[in-house]
Amino acid sequence: MEGSMSSGSLGGGGSGMGEGLGSTLDEPVMDTIMRDVRMVGTKMKCVMDPRRVDVETLKDWDLWGPLLLCLILATILSASAPADQKSLVFTSVFVIVWCGSGVVTVNALLLGGTLSFFQCICVLGYCIFPLTVASIFCVTIGAMTGFWIRLLVVAFCFVWATSASVGFLSTLVPENRRALAAYPVFLFYLSLSWMVALAS
Repeated sequence: MEGSMSSGSLGGGGSGMGEGLGSTLDEPVMDTIMRDVRMVGTKMKCVMDPRRVDVETLKDWDLWGPLLLCLILATILSASAPADQKSLVFTSVFVIVWCGSGVVTVNALLLGGTLSFFQCICVLGYCIFPLTVASIFCVTIGAMTGFWIRLLVVAFCFVWATSASVGFLSTLVPENRRALAAYPVFLFYLSLSWMVALAS
């Protein structure tokens, strides 16, 4: 679930596919796990500070971080849902995250974006992190506050997530089409944000 043949968990240094695979297969499991954890942490730092987004880091895609964030978000929102809607909420979040990411990615590619399908999925998935933080707030501290406080926190995290993902995508889409690429991203995070805001 990772990309970039010359780096990342394939372990290559640009010297060929066979050598990269060999070094990955020969290394201890703990080294592989720790490298993946460090890679996820590096990408999370890019999302936490969108002003310093490192395009090259995000181009080396992986799906471990997005999958983990998606599962956490879906689990938190389903846990706070009524008993008869828990599975529906979990499924809805999971489908919105992955299908929504796919639609946004296809749109960016059709607009002439110079990124791969999985690079875009990776970026959109990591940028769910602020909404995951908002969901934790809404079902813990936010449950003791009013709806408007929760809405304010979710709105802040929505802007954070959107600006982080648009900041990356805008560098890879032609300048005259950036608004068309950003609009689906806006709708994607808005739908997730509204589900988070309604959690209690």
